[in-house]
Amino acid sequence: MTYRATVDDYNFLFDHVVGLEQVRATERFADATDDVTRAILTEAGKMCEEVLAPVQRAGDLHPAKLENGVVRTSPGYAETYKAIAEGGWIGMAADPENGGMGLPMALTSAVNEMMSAACLSLQLAPLMSQGQIEALEHHASDAIKEIYLPKLISGEWTGTMNLTEPQAGSDVGALASKADDNGDGTYRISGQKIYISWGDHDFGGNVCHLVLARLPGAPNGTKGISLFLVPKFIPDEDGNPGKRNGVNVVSLEHKMGLHGSPTCVMQYDDAVGWLVGPEQGGMAAMFTMMNNARLGVGGQGIGVAEGAYQHALAYAQDRKQGRTALGDAGTGTILDHADVRRMLTQMKADIFAARAIGMSNAVAIDMANATGDPAWKARAALLVPITKAFGTDVGMNVAEMGLQIHGGMGFVEETGAAQYSRDVRVTAIYEGTNGIQAMDLVARKMMDGGEAAMALLDEVCADVEAAKPVFPDMADAVWEAVEGLREATEWLVAQGDLQDRFAGAVPYLRAFARVLGGHLHLKAAMADQGGAREKLARFYIQRLLPEHAGLLVHAQAGAEDLYALSPDELAA
Repeated sequence: MTYRATVDDYNFLFDHVVGLEQVRATERFADATDDVTRAILTEAGKMCEEVLAPVQRAGDLHPAKLENGVVRTSPGYAETYKAIAEGGWIGMAADPENGGMGLPMALTSAVNEMMSAACLSLQLAPLMSQGQIEALEHHASDAIKEIYLPKLISGEWTGTMNLTEPQAGSDVGALASKADDNGDGTYRISGQKIYISWGDHDFGGNVCHLVLARLPGAPNGTKGISLFLVPKFIPDEDGNPGKRNGVNVVSLEHKMGLHGSPTCVMQYDDAVGWLVGPEQGGMAAMFTMMNNARLGVGGQGIGVAEGAYQHALAYAQDRKQGRTALGDAGTGTILDHADVRRMLTQMKADIFAARAIGMSNAVAIDMANATGDPAWKARAALLVPITKAFGTDVGMNVAEMGLQIHGGMGFVEETGAAQYSRDVRVTAIYEGTNGIQAMDLVARKMMDGGEAAMALLDEVCADVEAAKPVFPDMADAVWEAVEGLREATEWLVAQGDLQDRFAGAVPYLRAFARVLGGHLHLKAAMADQGGAREKLARFYIQRLLPEHAGLLVHAQAGAEDLYALSPDELAA
């Protein structure tokens, strides 16, 4: 499939919308100059267009296979992964002391998003390694860091995360995997994990698994969980892959999409592992990786949306069907039809909104890392569930509209339109379902009494005030939306019963994203007055932003009516 890297969009966002200049002004990221940023985005864009995109269909048509205990990856994947690793794209945000580039997460997120647009199945492999790198940087011993980080950062070795078990999905505390102390600094890990993305491959090197397990006598629930690093091959004295460890792939899942990504059932039989972080500190360490992954998964949704949009636009520009009122003034293709134009414009507007939210989130993470400011940490934490849920919702919706634009040909696999929809669907499920993200937003992220949310809305209002003299109609619409969201947030914080919050959590998150999208579109319009971005902002603010009002009514309805129907009445 063809793909055009949207490098100009990222440069525009960084220059005019999400405030990357704040990041560059810090000592930690002073080297991420405008010239460096543009050069990296340009090179990454070429890599995505010329190396990743060509293997997109191969992964779908020729899935990974398990043969005699060995995972065989899709045609071209090994060579493409090697190009990703040799280009240094895996260790962009990693510490330079271990071979990383030390670049901002905002820049890493932009590259990851482009890779997702080009080939999501393969992009999952470096994303998993990036999450493991961050977890080890924060929680591993110096000995572990010395052996594993340089090889993970270079891409010579790859990383995974192992949480889920057959009986323990979102309820991670129900896991049964166990660990026993060998008394020599190592542990014996036993148990089975499922849904392990890129649990094995034929790229060579080593596969390093971060595994949650419970030590003898540890309490039940999440408080008793520890984290262990369990490699496929135990490193020898020189740090090279040595003896085969007691970890094996039992089977590969047969999935709706992401066929090129091997999703493994992993069996651990007295496998040798090393403790990462303190005993019973596994969830804290794993959350370092999961938060990184949730930002990345939001970017995956946005990336697939971009790929699906480009695919649908190319089809619409070529497909001739029916007559429209435009007559000879039009293109003569289905692009002239009002409903096709509506779908394409909505796709483009929602992609921009989701992308701007995601990049704002990444900037907040960079500022938190560079300054240690609690306000930036709170901002970053607040935006993570919004980025993940809205980004993946947009991915699904845009992919579905792309299929609709293709008409009957969208239902035919040869066009490739359906692959986007199948591939992106899981992004709303893994790394915490979007419902769980919404629950996190209205509960954990509101433990500060809504302080972080209100601080963000105050900043939005300041930008809206600055835009009023130029775009009074759009500014007024965003202002009213912000005030509605502020009132709903106050109502939410006042609810002592979490069930009432949870009942409206999903519409609340969606409304929050809609309002942030309106704000960021308005900022884009201010930077491109009279241009295409102003036109796109007007579409979003006039047609999509009003959804927030109905969503906020839903968000404040409480839980009573959700439980009014008994289980028997639901089944009747």
